[in-house]
Amino acid sequence: MDYKNLLSCDLNEFIFAGGLMRQTQFLSFLLLGLLAACSALTLQPANFAWPIESVLPVDESGTVSDERNSFSFDTKSLFFEEFNDSSAYMEKEIRILRDVNGFYFMTANKFKNVYVFKMNHGAMVLDSKIFISEFGVKNPALNQREPYVELIDGDKSLFLTNTGIDRNKR
Repeated sequence: MDYKNLLSCDLNEFIFAGGLMRQTQFLSFLLLGLLAACSALTLQPANFAWPIESVLPVDESGTVSDERNSFSFDTKSLFFEEFNDSSAYMEKEIRILRDVNGFYFMTANKFKNVYVFKMNHGAMVLDSKIFISEFGVKNPALNQREPYVELIDGDKSLFLTNTGIDRNKR
């Protein structure tokens, strides 16, 4: 029996197996590094709420803008959705409040609904429409009552989330 060939064969297999193990470890670390680089940076916790509502006059072109929070948007389609009237925005005010999750709650005098919007690629997209009253709200106010947005209409108070009215909260 040739022990020299047997020894050299085992030594080659040992070197090859060790190299393969190093290659496997290297590829594993490389893959983990790539996966970590692809994951989104997340800053938590985050609170997007505004402490008080903004009451914004609608200008003659149907736009509202808020210098304090640095945003503006066109309201014509919102007023058309509520009143089916393309000029319903004239000389009106929008009440808007942003909740802790970043949703924008909007209503105005005589609105039957509170509209909840979210931001999406430079646009405000309707997330939900919360029915309040067949007669419309009179002199509404929005307050931050974390985790809710409180809608006050006269002596009535409702607690809202982006999905609707929380009937359990009184």
